[in-house]
Amino acid sequence: MNNGFEILVIDDESQIRKLLEISLEANEYKVLFAINGKDGLSMAASHQPNLILLDLGLPDTDGQEVLVQLREWYNNPIIILSVKNTEEEIVKALDHGANDYLTKPFRTQELLARIRTALRANWNVLSEPITSFGNVNIDFASRIVKVEDEIIRLTATEYALLALLVKNDGRVLTHQYLLKEIWGMSYSEQTQYLRVFVAQLRKKIEVDPNRPRYIITESGVGYRFNTS
Repeated sequence: MNNGFEILVIDDESQIRKLLEISLEANEYKVLFAINGKDGLSMAASHQPNLILLDLGLPDTDGQEVLVQLREWYNNPIIILSVKNTEEEIVKALDHGANDYLTKPFRTQELLARIRTALRANWNVLSEPITSFGNVNIDFASRIVKVEDEIIRLTATEYALLALLVKNDGRVLTHQYLLKEIWGMSYSEQTQYLRVFVAQLRKKIEVDPNRPRYIITESGVGYRFNTS
């Protein structure tokens, strides 16, 4: 899948750039580099890469601000690579539109897996009305969900939550984002709503709700839907 995909790395650390160059090119990705936010924004606009790896600690501007500016027009995946590992910083980046967040130092194979997931999700953004994973089948046109070929009953809210998670396969969605999208702005802090509905969904689509395969908890941050 990766053959021909172009990745822009916005990072001022020469050692990280060299590591990424070796790892990404070995996996047949085309790689571009920018060492500051200004050049990164310019190269993103001129090259329209398939994915961006963005460091938050840039020399000329805060990486969070670069992320905000990118999301004004750039719709492809953005993965954050940063030494900043506080829950507040991670949630802030995800709320600003990052698809994923890895802290430095990171494992190369994990990064490559996150890149594959982000690209796959982006290029399969439900162009098909029906999607399947494991023993679950969802017909978005008719809003029918089947498990083992049997229709399962979902409330309107359960279906809306499941559809939103599936459409963002592989992406970490924060508690606040999910609450605002499903329940509205006034519920953005009501995380207990999410816990209840996620638990209900897991009981209906997971083989073992206590060891979920699809709806993965990102502790203190939100949830990630995983079909890989």
